[in-house]
Amino acid sequence: MSAITHLQFLESEAIYILRETAAQFQKPALLFSGGKDSIVMAWLARKAFYPSKLPFPLLHVDTGHNFPEAMEYRDWFVQEIGATLTVGLVQKSIDEGRVQEEKGHTASRNKLQTVTLLDTIEEHQFDACLGGGRRDEEKARAKERFFSHRDEFGQWDPKNQRPELWNIFNGRKHFGEHFRVFPLSNWTEMDIWQYIRQENIPLPSLYFSHQRKIIERHGQLLDASTGIIPLLDEEKPRVKEMTIRFRTVGDATCTGAVESTASTIDEIVAEVAAARQTERGTRADDKRSETAMEDRKKEGYF
Repeated sequence: MSAITHLQFLESEAIYILRETAAQFQKPALLFSGGKDSIVMAWLARKAFYPSKLPFPLLHVDTGHNFPEAMEYRDWFVQEIGATLTVGLVQKSIDEGRVQEEKGHTASRNKLQTVTLLDTIEEHQFDACLGGGRRDEEKARAKERFFSHRDEFGQWDPKNQRPELWNIFNGRKHFGEHFRVFPLSNWTEMDIWQYIRQENIPLPSLYFSHQRKIIERHGQLLDASTGIIPLLDEEKPRVKEMTIRFRTVGDATCTGAVESTASTIDEIVAEVAAARQTERGTRADDKRSETAMEDRKKEGYF
């Protein structure tokens, strides 16, 4: 009998956690952005509960500043797998005075997602949200358990988490509390791409090499083709066509690209193997402070 591969082990572990989530919680949801990690997680969920449909909805927190390609893919994917989609709108939070939009040319709605997410969780009474976070992405995410407890205010305390010995998960909670669950915690960026190749999972075109109008700002290659990012007068002459792709997909105002000619999965796998910058290194929102991600997570971020 041959030994299982590392991808088979990771797949089995993730499917087990997805099934545990469905078993332990009354109303879970799967956070879905149209990014590669949430796509892989939804793909695994479909496997976990096949031939039945997913026993929970996909939940997207829409900043209103998303790449059009990601939104087109989101709608196609939801229809393709026959899932239910719940959307929380940051614009609604702004209109209701729940959050105040940032000003200036570097303004981003990324941080505002926290309030929208917590409001959507409360509105729909979700008691667990499955997220595609991985421990290799960022030091704050490396502190997460598989079952990550959130208090009645949606806050995360990294020093007050449950032990998870022998893959025994404790989902007990008080009224008003909830959990974030991370089935892909032990995966790496390379694992994600190798699994996408193995399963032949379709992806948004953003992940593959293409020509795009780009502005370089503070060392980040930001999209200048959609008009989402406001440009200073002195920046407009510096906009140029570049051959790029995105390693991570999120709010367009803070998601940086990388120069790349990788147009196939095999070429991306080779590129990731040689990379000396983490994928989160292209995210401007993580560079606002040394503890930017951890601060946001403590407030209730993904």
